[in-house]
Amino acid sequence: MADGKYECIDKKLIHHGAIIDYYQKTMSLPNGKTETWDAVEHVGASAVLAVMEDGRLLMVRQYREPLGRELLEIPAGKLDCKGEPFEQAAVREMSEETGYDAGRIEHLLTFYPTVAYSNERIEIYAAFDLKKGQQHLDDDEELNVEAWKISDLVKMIRDGEIVDGKTIAAVMTYAAVYLHGEY
Repeated sequence: MADGKYECIDKKLIHHGAIIDYYQKTMSLPNGKTETWDAVEHVGASAVLAVMEDGRLLMVRQYREPLGRELLEIPAGKLDCKGEPFEQAAVREMSEETGYDAGRIEHLLTFYPTVAYSNERIEIYAAFDLKKGQQHLDDDEELNVEAWKISDLVKMIRDGEIVDGKTIAAVMTYAAVYLHGEY
């Protein structure tokens, strides 16, 4: 390959799943060699850091099978379909999982959790002016909603109690931007 770029010359679907598609891609490399790479494709997801009037953050505690335990996380979920607006998905997921609706929502950050093998993109928002509504969990969801002070969440991150990447990114970015004014 003379132009020094990476190029996918073959793409084979290995497994089509409910959440992800797994591919093997044959790649032409800038050095002229070819390699087979694993790739996971994901429709995308949204997450939201819901900020209560008193400053506490709404979190959800739910079981995560890949780790075999419950995790404390921010509300999140995949897009219902390719092209669904990320902000719309964030508002929906927060309402479904926490039972709260946002009066105002702001984009916080864009997060790619596993760039070595996946294109999964998570748009993370901060929600304010919350109004209590009705929780609407999916049939396969069982979670508890908890309100936490940000200082406690930061300590839990540092102590290794919170290990979810999107939650760490959201909490630490929120602390830096909204509480400390760092951009």
